[in-house]
Amino acid sequence: MSERVVVEHRFLPDLLGRLSGIARRVFLAGGILPIVLVIAIVGFAIAEPRFLTYNNLFNVARASSFLVVVSIGQMLTLLVRGIDMSIGSTEALISVCVALVMATVLAGDPTAPWLAIAAGIAAGMAIGAVVGAINGIGIAVLNVNPFIMTVGMLSILSGVALTISGGMPMYGMPKQFGEVFAYAAPLGIPAPVWVAGGVFLIMYYILNWTPFGRRIYALGGNIVASRLAGISTRLHMVMAYVMCSVIVAVGGILLTARVGTGEATLASTHVLESITAVVIAGVSFFGGIGRVGNVVLGAFFVTLVTNGMNLLRVPSYQQLIVLGVLLILAVVVDQVRIKMMQQVRAE
Repeated sequence: MSERVVVEHRFLPDLLGRLSGIARRVFLAGGILPIVLVIAIVGFAIAEPRFLTYNNLFNVARASSFLVVVSIGQMLTLLVRGIDMSIGSTEALISVCVALVMATVLAGDPTAPWLAIAAGIAAGMAIGAVVGAINGIGIAVLNVNPFIMTVGMLSILSGVALTISGGMPMYGMPKQFGEVFAYAAPLGIPAPVWVAGGVFLIMYYILNWTPFGRRIYALGGNIVASRLAGISTRLHMVMAYVMCSVIVAVGGILLTARVGTGEATLASTHVLESITAVVIAGVSFFGGIGRVGNVVLGAFFVTLVTNGMNLLRVPSYQQLIVLGVLLILAVVVDQVRIKMMQQVRAE
């Protein structure tokens, strides 16, 4: 009898120890995201029966695809210990320019809608690359603080977008643009989700299977050691910002197709939402840590929370409070997680 008591006495602490170890490994790998994601799904499902319906989840998947794309771009800047505050204004400028180019080409030849679409997309991607190069050169070569540099670009790009559009929506794009890139659903999956999936696969391959990806992580982990190892730190930092803005350009093009006009005020909340999604997904503000798969879940979580609050008719200004709280919570958890990682390495 006494042996049985001893076995049971040992079993419970052992079980708790193993569960604690599993929870610790999950936390170190994914941060707070798995916990808050489960809480959000269960909570909204109980509060609003429409939350887990097929139509609502379909809409969440389509809406989250835009933020997924932008958040993957933002992830690149955080990996190199930077940040891009100009994401929203970059999307707005691209939206205006894409609409302008498409409308101009279509006006010249109304029988060539696909030529207009191709020209508009090419212009948007080129603008994204130029914006990223300016950000990267300012930060890596001129040594401007990433926050200051990108906030300055935010103001510049917003001003340019408003100047080009006159503060008014721009029309005249081919109807095929929206039909294909926003509302088509091959195999029942929305077109933006397909594009977001493609961006995810490309970035997963680059970050995990190429020398460039390994150097990006190394650069964020220790820039001095990276330089001593022969890595061109300035070039890689510039490339990180160029890739970020090109990816953001994809998001801007998709959003333009969705709204059907060129908007100088497009994606005004994407800066806050993308940073929240990336940090809550476990990408560290201190650089060199983060997984692109977690970023996809982080963007989905932010969209899910916004959708749930909309269903519950939470006012938009109160939604901003929730996103702000989530961002602060994510940063606090990130600091705790970094300290735990350092302790594990020391052991």
